[in-house]
Amino acid sequence: MGRRLTRDGWLLFASRFVRMFAYGMLGVVLVFYLIGLGLSESQTGVLLTLTLLGDTAVSLVLTTRADRIGRRRMLIVGATLMTGAGLVFGLTRNFLWLIVAGTIGVISPSGNEVGPFLPIEQAALSGVISNRIRTSVFAWYALAGSIATAGGSLFAGTAAGLMEKAARTPLASQRTIILLYAAFGVVLALVFRALSPSVEVDRSGPAPPGMHSLLGIGASRGVVLRLCGLFALDAFGGGFVVQSFAAYWFYLRFGVEPATLGGIFFGANLFAGFSALLASRLASRIGLVRTMVFTHLPSNVLLILVPLMPNLRLAVLVLLLRFSISQMDVPTRQSYLMAVVAPEERAAAAGVTGVARTTGAAIAPLFAGLLFARPALINVPFFIAGSLKILYDLLLYRSFVGVQPPRGDA
Repeated sequence: MGRRLTRDGWLLFASRFVRMFAYGMLGVVLVFYLIGLGLSESQTGVLLTLTLLGDTAVSLVLTTRADRIGRRRMLIVGATLMTGAGLVFGLTRNFLWLIVAGTIGVISPSGNEVGPFLPIEQAALSGVISNRIRTSVFAWYALAGSIATAGGSLFAGTAAGLMEKAARTPLASQRTIILLYAAFGVVLALVFRALSPSVEVDRSGPAPPGMHSLLGIGASRGVVLRLCGLFALDAFGGGFVVQSFAAYWFYLRFGVEPATLGGIFFGANLFAGFSALLASRLASRIGLVRTMVFTHLPSNVLLILVPLMPNLRLAVLVLLLRFSISQMDVPTRQSYLMAVVAPEERAAAAGVTGVARTTGAAIAPLFAGLLFARPALINVPFFIAGSLKILYDLLLYRSFVGVQPPRGDA
């Protein structure tokens, strides 16, 4: 892959790695740090909810303007908001200031991708590589993020432990990690500043009407809105079995301790990351939509089977099998979106569909929590999640199997 990436391509891979390392690092210590500052559990929950909502709003505003105002500019703005939020979180105990910083800034409480970066980077990356290798590059891009997140999580736990052994208090150790998160925002801004004009939209001709619309999409609006509805459905289903709930289910059902759960899900996420590499080869043979559906659908059948397993070993085995194919649709989904929308609308389209996914995923845990509160219903979230995601697969196939990207896309 290295020979097929330009300098801008390598810079975008570097930004992905740096950012996901920072997110993984922050996700380990953030809740412990906020409780250590004196916030109650309810205040922490409110703060994290507002943070996620704020990240979604920031992403929508910046991504829908990136193709018109400048992708590099919007990426640098996002990095600046990341640095500012990290500094405020690291330097104050004031709850109001924390709310403001969490809502306006870019903070990842879950260790997952947030903010405007992913949609804009996908659009920029699509512009500096050939259409023929886009799915393959996106697969490596996804893998880089998975490895970086795991590395950041491991680094945070190890560093905090070493600092505590050096007679630093847990809060001081965690604050160091928070401030390091802010420093990574500065590194990101420098990487984005080094990008060339090649990552921008070609403005040599007249601007398409969609670039001046509210969401930054015009000709691609119908496709984007249909995909938004489908992606929201998929994310809503997945929200019933987010990793924290799945881990809690293993604890309730089999009494698995957190240390063991950490190993289980570390392995599961590695399986998911490496499975993305197989997606591009499969897509070159059967197409992007078929790859999305034919790998995602069986993974959701396996999801339904997890709570039906009679013992821990079989439940873990089915879970790992599920993760080994569940993420193969990610690079193909991203590549397909870039292929079927106009080049000058790619950042906006990725941003709008990303917001749809985030919104769908944010709603489901409210219902999942109610189900987990009743011992007799703890298996139901798996059944709901698998069924909704299978429905998504069938609707996606029916709606888009005939909508082929231009020749040469893979």
